[in-house]
Parts: sequence; structure tokens; C-alpha cells
Amino acid sequence: MSRASSSNEVLRLTMAQALVKWMTRQYVERDGHEQRFFAGMWGIFGHGNVAGVGQALDQYRDELPYVLSRNEQAQVHAAAAFARQSNRLRTWACTTSVGPGATNMVTGAAGATINRLPVLLLPGDTFASRRIAPVLQQLESPWSHETSVNDAFKPVSRYWDRISRPEQLLAAAPEAMRVLTDQADTGAVTLALPQDVQAEAYEYPAHFFRRRVYAIGRPAPDAKLLREIVILVRAARRPLIVAGGGVIYADATKVLHELTAATGIPVAETMAGKGAMRFDDPCALGAIGATGTPGANIAAREADLVIGIGTRWSDFTTASHTAFQNPDVQFININIARFDALKLGGLAVTADARTTIELLATALAGWEIDAAYRARVARFNEQWNAQVDTIYHRDHEPLPSQGEVIGAVNGAASERDVIVCAAGSLPGDLHKLWQCREAKNFHVEYGYSCMGYEVAGGLGVKMAAPDREVYVMVGDGSWLMMSSEIVTSLQEGVKLTIVLIDNHGFASIGALSESLGSAGFGTEYRYRTPDHGPRGRVLPVDFAANAESLGACVFRARTIAELRHALEEAKSVERTVVIAIETDRNARVGGFESWWDVPVAEVSEQESVRSAREQYDVHRATERWLL
Repeated sequence: MSRASSSNEVLRLTMAQALVKWMTRQYVERDGHEQRFFAGMWGIFGHGNVAGVGQALDQYRDELPYVLSRNEQAQVHAAAAFARQSNRLRTWACTTSVGPGATNMVTGAAGATINRLPVLLLPGDTFASRRIAPVLQQLESPWSHETSVNDAFKPVSRYWDRISRPEQLLAAAPEAMRVLTDQADTGAVTLALPQDVQAEAYEYPAHFFRRRVYAIGRPAPDAKLLREIVILVRAARRPLIVAGGGVIYADATKVLHELTAATGIPVAETMAGKGAMRFDDPCALGAIGATGTPGANIAAREADLVIGIGTRWSDFTTASHTAFQNPDVQFININIARFDALKLGGLAVTADARTTIELLATALAGWEIDAAYRARVARFNEQWNAQVDTIYHRDHEPLPSQGEVIGAVNGAASERDVIVCAAGSLPGDLHKLWQCREAKNFHVEYGYSCMGYEVAGGLGVKMAAPDREVYVMVGDGSWLMMSSEIVTSLQEGVKLTIVLIDNHGFASIGALSESLGSAGFGTEYRYRTPDHGPRGRVLPVDFAANAESLGACVFRARTIAELRHALEEAKSVERTVVIAIETDRNARVGGFESWWDVPVAEVSEQESVRSAREQYDVHRATERWLL
């Protein structure tokens, strides 16, 4: 095809065929490395997409891989996890039929958007022609024929559109890529596809399918703002860096280490930012906030300057605005998203993390923090690592503690292996206890803390990094909500090592309930009895048998020694492994120098609740307006 004639050539394709073909032509480039943006498409077919998107995927099967999932929510989790492991430079699309298949994806869409991870969602929709209505699975709206269940995606999507005519794809597809490749405003993008329009043909311009490369840039900070940062840093006596996920997405961990080594400025990490520093780096204070370490939270409380890099300042990070108690504290927020850079009333620097750190390191050459402060930070690091070792080797009986289980997995994992988790008490314990040795060593979804994410997320991580071993840690509560993607891992030949912790219910919320005076009500898996309500004997769920029935290789571990043996044996198994172990739900790690605002009933007949409310009022008084 000559360049002169290309603008006039057309391809007669269905809308679905055009969409799939267009996806294969989208590329991204950063730092000179170019790669295709869409790795493939997850999906479950029904009457709303089987003859449209399904037919197109079959036609272009050699150009765009298709993976059959078991749960629509899970496939979005897998796509989002893949995108996170790929530093948001690649992702998958997800397709479903109309009705429940579509709405099952809403939770996954919310998780992707909250975590700022690009995923393309292609739910089937009801007939655009409206000639056939109501169709199977259609929600009839008495106030508008335009409304369908797919409108539920609007508040959880960064971009939403409905393709009611095949030519509308020409306008909607570029908008979708605009958002998906936007480092600041990315998230779930939803294109609702009426099932009749999917199958309609149109003469699409051939140049719509040209190879397009989206450059992912590294915007530098404004020179004036950089000078202001340097002045503030040089004047600070107790500066603290809070590293968020943006440090890792920007591939800025190496330059961050170089900056801290030269200046001595300590670093605390958010959930998404964990791995920004090696656990044994003398400038590393570890986790910060409600799930933080003593050193990080003491440093936060005393800091006169807090430099947030790539963090959205969630309530867990700020310990519900109680973490930063210095009356003169100032904030510098370096973030690719201006929305986040403007939080906490700080100096807002909208720029790439790596570029900014590099420039800051040059500007601060020869300056470093006070030697006594630097030595104190190093002691915090040493003391915490010693405490972690104690927790790892607690030898709790008769059942092991969760901390010991984490220690066994951490010991079995190599430097490049990845731990995956999402919900319950595990994320908080992992945030404190997991000893990261590499930037991508830690993958905990805590923006949404979505139960059921773990196995699907592990699958997405492994597909993005097939050369790494992926360890999934999941509690029995999350397991029972969604473990179905084990079948998909076997189907695709993608091995996971899953450590399933049985603590007989929702241990995290149980502990929270106890701390609020409610004695863990409604959080344990127990029989209902006439005398005790839902507080009878523990339900005898055989999780190992459940996993085995799905096709996994299963180990039952009763002790930490048996767990360690199983983890070693798992390394030689080629398919997904599940190791089930029971733990003592009351053998907890606890919190350190922090608090989290969960309101307690202001009036109650229960003395335990009244007492908890008194403590709540004391802590709440320490919350600050950081404007």
C-alpha cells in the first residue's frame, strides 16, 4: 500500500473485528523500549458477545491471544495485576456478555481505577436498535431506553462510552488509549458494546489500523519548584521521604537509593511503594502508617519535612491524619498526577519521580542530614529487622502464628520472586514483616483491599513475569470468595505457589471488632446452635481437598517445619501448588506507634463498647487538618 493511497483505502469489517484488529496495532514506548500495549484478551462468552467479539477473536487468534477465565471479576483482577507488574506499560482487555457477566466486572473495574491501573473492559450490551426488547438479561428502565446495567461502570471507570454505531469506534478507541496510557489518569476504561452493533459491518479507513506508538514521557519538574524543594530540604532537620507506588512505576528505585545514600534522608514505604528500598538499607525505615513499623512512625511523628514521592496519601499511610504531629511540618508532594500532588497542602510538584529524584540529587550534592539523625535511622532499621526475625521464629504452639508463616515463605522465596496478597490481616502483616530485596518483590493490592483478588492477581503477575516464581498468600475468607482461577492457571500452564491460611473466618475484621468492643461478632466460621447463635463448633472445611478437586498439587502442613518442607518440594512441581496450613487467629503481630480511624458506637449498653469509645475519642483528638 503506498502512502498516497493509504488515506483512501477502506477495510470492510464488523465493529468487533475492527476493534480486535485495532488493538493489535497499539504500542507504547518509554526510555527507548517499545512494546505492544495489549497482551491479549480475557473473556467469558455469552449471547451478548460470542458472535461479535468472540467471532473476531477467533478470526484474529494468531494476532491477539484469548484466555478463558472462570469469573468475570477475576479476569479484571488478573489484567490489573499484569498491568501493575508491567509498570502500567502493558495490559489485557476483558470481554463479557450482557447482564450478570458485565456487572460481575464492576468490582474489578473499581479496583483497577482506585489503584490507577489500566484495563480495557468490553462488556456486551443490549440491542442498540431497540427492535428486540427486552432481551435476555436486560434491565428495563422505565425512564430511559438508553440506560442499561453497563451504566453502573460509569463511576468506576476513568473513561466510559457506548458504541451505538460501528463508526463510533473511530472516535472512542483513540480516547480509550488516551486514558489507558495516561500515567496520571489511567484506570478502567469501559466500552459498552451492544450485541447487534458488534456484528454490524462498516468500511473502516485503513489508516485507522496503522501501527501507533504512544510515548510515555518523563516530565521534569518546574525549575522554580525544584529550587524551592532544595531550599526546604537543606533547611530541614528531620526530613522524611514517603515512597509510594509511583516510585516503582517510574523505575526510580535505583536513583532513590543513590539519593538516600548520599544525603542520609530516611525512607518509609506505603503498601504500593514497598520494595522501593531494600529492607536492610540503613536508610530504610520500612512500612509507614496504620500498618507501619516503630521507626517509620516515630520518624513521621517528628518529621519537620515530609517528601511524598508517588503516593496518593491514603488514610492507612497517614494513620488517619495522626501520623505527622510536628506542628511545623511541611510537605513536598512529587507526583505524576496533579490531583495527588496537591494533597496535604504541600508544595505540589507534578513531574516524573525518577527525573525529579535525579535532579534533586544533583542539586543536593555535598549536603547530608545530621550524623546523629542518620545514626538513629540506622538503629531503627537494625532494631526492626531483629524484631522481624523474632516474629519469624516465634515457635507459637499449638498452632503457628501468621507471622511465622510469612517468615517461612520469605525464607523460601528468592530475591526476584513475588509475593501476592490483597485482603484481611495478611496485607498489614506483610507490609511490616516482608523483607523486600528487589523492587517487584512485593505485590499487595491495598487500594481496594479486594477479597478474592489473590489467586487471580497472582495469575496476572505470573503472566507478566514468567521468569519469576509467584507466591500467593491468601486467607480462608478470600479463598472461599474466589479461588476459581486455579483452573485457569492449569489451563494456561501458569504455575503459582499458593499458601492458604486457615484461621476459621475473617480474622482481620474479628480483631478489629474486638478492639472496638464487639468481641469479633459475626467473623468466625462456626455452626449456629440454639444456645450460642453463630458461636458453635468451628466449621470443618477441608481447604486442601477443595484445592485438590480443582486440579492443584496439594500439601497439608501442620507445623512451620512442614511448611518449609512443602515450600521446597513445591519448587520442583510444574503446576500450581496449594499449601494449606492452620494458624492461631489470636497470635497477632499488632500495631506500632499508629492508629486507624474506625468509628465506635457513641452510645451502647455494652461496657466493652463504651470503653472502646473512650479510647476512640482520645485518639481522634490527635487527628489533624493537613491543608
